[in-house]
Amino acid sequence: MSVSETQVGIIGAGPAGLVLSHLLARAGIEAVVLENRSREYIEHRVRAGVLEQSTIDLLDEMRLSARLRAEGLVHHGILIGLEGRRHRIPLSELTGGRAITIYGQQELVKDLVAARVAAGGAIEFEVDDVRLSGLETARPAIRYLKQGQPRELRCDFIAGCDGFHGVARRSIPPGALRVYERQYPFAWLGILAAVAPSTDELIYARHERGFALHSLRSPTVSRLYIQVDPTAAIADWPDDRVWEELRLRLGTNDGWTLADGPVLEKSIALHHSFVVEPMQHGRLFLAGDAAHIVPPTGAKGLNLAVADVRVLARAIAHWYRSGGTDELNRYSERCLSRVWRVQEFSSWMSGLLHRLPGVDPFDDRTQRARLEWLCRSQAEARSLAENYVGLPFV
Repeated sequence: MSVSETQVGIIGAGPAGLVLSHLLARAGIEAVVLENRSREYIEHRVRAGVLEQSTIDLLDEMRLSARLRAEGLVHHGILIGLEGRRHRIPLSELTGGRAITIYGQQELVKDLVAARVAAGGAIEFEVDDVRLSGLETARPAIRYLKQGQPRELRCDFIAGCDGFHGVARRSIPPGALRVYERQYPFAWLGILAAVAPSTDELIYARHERGFALHSLRSPTVSRLYIQVDPTAAIADWPDDRVWEELRLRLGTNDGWTLADGPVLEKSIALHHSFVVEPMQHGRLFLAGDAAHIVPPTGAKGLNLAVADVRVLARAIAHWYRSGGTDELNRYSERCLSRVWRVQEFSSWMSGLLHRLPGVDPFDDRTQRARLEWLCRSQAEARSLAENYVGLPFV
């Protein structure tokens, strides 16, 4: 077996693992990133890409935002649709100039991988059979196969950035974590379409037939979603039916029209909330989807992962500087404060905009009243805006 050593072993080359590797490198800390997929796969896997102001600021600080700044779509507001009307929430006006930027997650991954490789950072792609050992010791290890050959990476710390289905969380002994979970009674059918967006800002629409969202990916590519039953199948939704439903749910009384075009991709995503406490065990620290999942309505998943690894990098750097464990011991506490705030906001926004199955007329009217109040109250709009553009890092 080939044995190597590093300071931090990072499992997963998604945004969390890659940003962590850059943050550690800035602090002079060596890290190796292990990824079970190929580089080509992770650089072309289409994912949502709404980046909060704090995420953008961190990427600016790390000098990793050049292409993002050139190609990303900055949004200073969002549109709320209700019964053929639209109301704009002026995000920047309500938050002292903060905004969101649309930039596909796969594009961010391309930038992060290229910069890490150019700097001589170690990323091993297409590794198999990853196993963790010695988590409660001072020198844990990651065992894996590379091209069929067994390898072992010994390190001071392991960062589990390998997503909800990854090996990191499953390596923690039973009973060590408390799980909080909720399944939502709706799903999103999403399409990626080769057509210029019919809007300059994201449209969130509540309709009696269900929620719809018009998002953007580029000046020539649109991303759109409709609420469907969790048991729905893609075969039930041919392209013509999807466009017809989008036109209906996003429609307005002022003559606005939705342009359609070739559908490049179609998928159905269930809505799920998930949190584990604590986010650490021994020398293993969980970050991003390995520790928490939020419903996509508030566009928080990627940003929450970046916030996690920012805290983790600072804690690890403190340990190497001083030997003190206080920052490491507080990692879960600090991250979970933000995680639960984001869970509440995402759940609130989902409940505000989705048509819930079996809802009675009273609940339907109170849901509409909440949305109407959002469109009239600056205080309510400011609360949404502050959460949507992202809370500042602390």
